[in-house]
Amino acid sequence: MAYADHSQGSSRTISIVIVALIHAVLGYAFVTGLGMKYVKKAAEQLNVIDVKEEPPPPDEEPPPPPPDQPVEPPPVVAPPPIVQTPAPAPTMTVVRTPPPVVIQTPVAAPPPPPPPKVAAQRATPRGRPGEWVTDADYPSRAQREERSGTTGFRVEIGTDGRVTNCTVTSSSGHADLDAETCRLLPRRARFKPAVGTDGQPMTDSFSSRIVWRLPE
Repeated sequence: MAYADHSQGSSRTISIVIVALIHAVLGYAFVTGLGMKYVKKAAEQLNVIDVKEEPPPPDEEPPPPPPDQPVEPPPVVAPPPIVQTPAPAPTMTVVRTPPPVVIQTPVAAPPPPPPPKVAAQRATPRGRPGEWVTDADYPSRAQREERSGTTGFRVEIGTDGRVTNCTVTSSSGHADLDAETCRLLPRRARFKPAVGTDGQPMTDSFSSRIVWRLPE
């Protein structure tokens, strides 16, 4: 680029010198009275010379690669590695809290159960208790084996005077005689219900014994 500028400057200087010489010759010709022939000839030569600025030469581009030659891809430029600065470990602060204070609220005691109702009049048997069990109720096997004994019992009596439960309180020594006692009493025993202090019927119990004696 610097060479082209130097060449253009030299050409321009030479052109200016030539034009100056031509003007000097023409002036001398007029002064000395040269013929018009030389003047016209010099004028034609002057018109012929046209100083043009030469355009700068274009930048030379590299020749394209031949069609058969594979085009090499541009080199892959890897980015610089990312430098990770390790973060400092968080500071752990141990705060010791006092144990919670448990305030125990006193639990109110449950109200005492109501006192049991007291019978103003106890339950009494209807009829004769000796007729609740007869000789005909004697178990046949115990009779053949000539077994006998006395069974103590307690029966629970409902507000209607009927037996609701029977329990053997003392055994006769024979299971079949005890079982027959509590089988017969709920079916045959009847009571006049007990009466409470409020005048209303209430439950009650009755205890007695059954003597199992072999019939004659």
